[in-house]
Amino acid sequence: MHILTFDVEDWFHLLEHDETANELQWHAYESRVARNAAIILECLAEADVKATFFCLGWIARTHPDVIRSIHAAGHEIGSHSNSHRLVHQLTPQLFKEDLVASISSLQDITGSKIRYYRSPGFSITHESAWAFSILAECGIEIDSSVFVSRRAHGGFPAFSARKPVVVECAGATLKEFPVVPADVGKFDLNFAGGGYFRLMPYALVRQLMARSEYVMTYFHPRDFDASQPTVPKLSPYRVFKSYVGLQSSLLRFKRLIRDFAFVDIAAADSMIDWTNQPSLKLNAQLAQTGGNECSLHG
Repeated sequence: MHILTFDVEDWFHLLEHDETANELQWHAYESRVARNAAIILECLAEADVKATFFCLGWIARTHPDVIRSIHAAGHEIGSHSNSHRLVHQLTPQLFKEDLVASISSLQDITGSKIRYYRSPGFSITHESAWAFSILAECGIEIDSSVFVSRRAHGGFPAFSARKPVVVECAGATLKEFPVVPADVGKFDLNFAGGGYFRLMPYALVRQLMARSEYVMTYFHPRDFDASQPTVPKLSPYRVFKSYVGLQSSLLRFKRLIRDFAFVDIAAADSMIDWTNQPSLKLNAQLAQTGGNECSLHG
């Protein structure tokens, strides 16, 4: 199955960068999220494809029409946190407050229960796996925060499942749809979204997509905005990672959703026989207390 998802944030929502670190700074930048979301929705309508959109609570409050347009087009909406803060830099209490605020803001607009979550930067890591029990406590049924590889800001290379799995933690359960790299010989090769999609030759992306039984994609509105400004004071490496490939990314994306059949998370969920899926158990005591380790057991 190939699953299509988007993380709805603005072009300046770059993680771990002093110039864009908090909400007070964000108001200094001109928003482009409404324009870019409209482009994505138009592409999906033309291809007759449904997707899951993980949205910031901040976007819901400052640009509610963006959330309304996604919902009106029949796409699923989940939480991408409230203030775009990395989970592993938060305490369990701060994480819960951020999560509840995002759910409230999104539900106020959609009138529908928020069932899905994805952390900023895939920042539910081995050390912050306590977040799973809080997600379940707050009504989240399906998470897609696990990136089964090392990456900037997060990543969970110790996560032993490379397909959808039931996570059990502190007496709570939820379904996890991880982002999984392609296995290329002795190497893991990430390809399914963001900068990886923009930087790789399309022929390679297509080959990896075709050979992968399960693919969780992730894109951002800024990934298709070739005329966006450059965030001030970025390092040359981050300029390269954030801006190279923007000129061709929209055409590549349109080709991708023509070349492959994509579904949203709800459709993928319905296709899975969960009684035969593996479960991963996390150390309940550490999950409850926010300890710095969680043991995984197949």
